[in-house]
Amino acid sequence: MSETNVIERKNMARVRYTPRVDIQERGDELVIFLDMPGVKPEDVEVNFERGELTVRAVRNLGHGEVRSLVEEFGSGEYYRAFLLSQDVAGDKIVAELKHGVLTVHLPRAEEAKPRKVAVKAV
Repeated sequence: MSETNVIERKNMARVRYTPRVDIQERGDELVIFLDMPGVKPEDVEVNFERGELTVRAVRNLGHGEVRSLVEEFGSGEYYRAFLLSQDVAGDKIVAELKHGVLTVHLPRAEEAKPRKVAVKAV
């Protein structure tokens, strides 16, 4: 690759990826799985504010001396946002990245959990 192509490639606008997701309801929590291959944990940002969960990440490919022959999925930014009910305990959200999948656990707030109401005889 010529030096000109390298410079042009560095100056190109970043690509924005929308990661595919699976959302599951498990007992007292929602679990969101986001596909983000090539992302390092330190390059992920998860925020929850006013019922909105946002996930941002950066995928940087540092090839060094490696010459890519085909690169269909290059460097870029991941972004996804979700509007959730206020029933999420924001202070208990946990996220983990493993094998290119970000898993976000969203536990329900105590006041939002279903309760059984006792009925009194009168």
